[in-house]
Amino acid sequence: MIELIEGLPDSVVGIEAIGKVTSDDYKLVAVPAVERALAEHEKIRLIHVLGERFEGHTTSALWDDAKLGLHMRSIQRIAVVTDYEHVRRLVKTAAWALPADVRLFPNAARVDAESWVSEGLEDGPEPDAAEAATSLKGDG
Repeated sequence: MIELIEGLPDSVVGIEAIGKVTSDDYKLVAVPAVERALAEHEKIRLIHVLGERFEGHTTSALWDDAKLGLHMRSIQRIAVVTDYEHVRRLVKTAAWALPADVRLFPNAARVDAESWVSEGLEDGPEPDAAEAATSLKGDG
């Protein structure tokens, strides 16, 4: 299942993977949330949490996750929060090809990830979240 993360600025889409994530979860929750944000904002940001309650993706869900990339030119920042090493490796492998600033955060730094992805937005918090992040673009 995918749950939306509440309390983020309007131009930030927050999704948390819980249990086994299916293709329908992307089609019914994640994609509409991204499309709603893009209807109101030219550029958006994304935080994707794969925490302790995450149990995995179906194969079709992985494909739908990749298809979120169709909106990549409109996404400025992506924060991925996870301790799953295979997910971290996958994100590190793909990040170089993405136009967005992508950072990895451990589960314990979820609040820092939310702050970083919201940083500089009028309706978002401004604390320094860079310390907990692993920048994947070599800029900090």
